[in-house]
Amino acid sequence: MNKGRLIVFSAPSGCGKGTMLAKITENEKFYCAVSATTRSPRRGETEGVDYYYLTKEEFEQKISEGAFFEYASYCDNYYGTLLSEVTPKLEAGINVILEIEVQGAMRIRELSPDALFIFVMPPSVKELRRRLKKRGTESDEIIEKRVSKALDEIPYAKKYDYIIVNAALEDAVEDFFTVIRTDSLTVKAQGKFIDEVIENA
Repeated sequence: MNKGRLIVFSAPSGCGKGTMLAKITENEKFYCAVSATTRSPRRGETEGVDYYYLTKEEFEQKISEGAFFEYASYCDNYYGTLLSEVTPKLEAGINVILEIEVQGAMRIRELSPDALFIFVMPPSVKELRRRLKKRGTESDEIIEKRVSKALDEIPYAKKYDYIIVNAALEDAVEDFFTVIRTDSLTVKAQGKFIDEVIENA
């Protein structure tokens, strides 16, 4: 059985990455690893589905135990991916998507350089601000903090393999699967197949 592909998926807050991932993971070959966080649940979020909600003390205990594949601090909270969310799925041949911010992504560049890196962009900063306001879950102060953070994150897009602009959901999801197909056809991805053809000649 072929191992699954590790996919690093990043986007500034408000770019619609959660909605995109909900559509992508309707395909059973893709699994979005559930992150752990110290932030409070938002209305409608579920433990073990949206996040594993931990106290700061619990999170730091797991750090000391080496339980995280990666973790980072973002907007005054910890976020991280547990090893238990990644390794078993990859071994079972399932593609694992890590929805993480750019700090964690850059660490994974060092830990797993063969991972596929995808960055989702908003059509504009104006549209990003509009989407954040539309949520109705955060104060203007927090929204501006997230916009400022987005402006810090967007330059990191140049360090990713592919960029998807999420102007329309269906188009962005189609672009994701186009990236996956394209990546599977690269010489790097097909190297094992090339060797098998030669060996079986």
